Amino acid sequence: MKSVKEFTNVFIHREAVDMRRGINGLSEIVQMANMGELMGRNLFVFCGRRRNSIKILYFDKSGFALWQKRLEQNRFIWPKKLTEEVIHITPEQLSWLLEGYDVWRMRPFEELQFEKVC
Repeated sequence: MKSVKEFTNVFIHREAVDMRRGINGLSEIVQMANMGELMGRNLFVFCGRRRNSIKILYFDKSGFALWQKRLEQNRFIWPKKLTEEVIHITPEQLSWLLEGYDVWRMRPFEELQFEKVC
């Protein structure tokens, strides 16, 4: 898989999906849930009911690609308590999620905007 830093947006489908689905089935979910532009620089992330497997769908210049990671002993920390159907995270947060961190509890410093500096 390409580096996640090469992508602009990461969209997570919060509800569990049937992990037997392939490119066509997951693309259908992206369109039905209005997750984002399928052929843009976006990653679409899906998790199974047991939360031990993640699939990531993306478009790679000439066609779609599908990447999967299956954990042998652990489970992915998933945003079950959030109410949105589609959750937007940064590519950096996706990297953390794939490493096993709870990105839902980790909060970076708030970005400040200044009109002038004193």
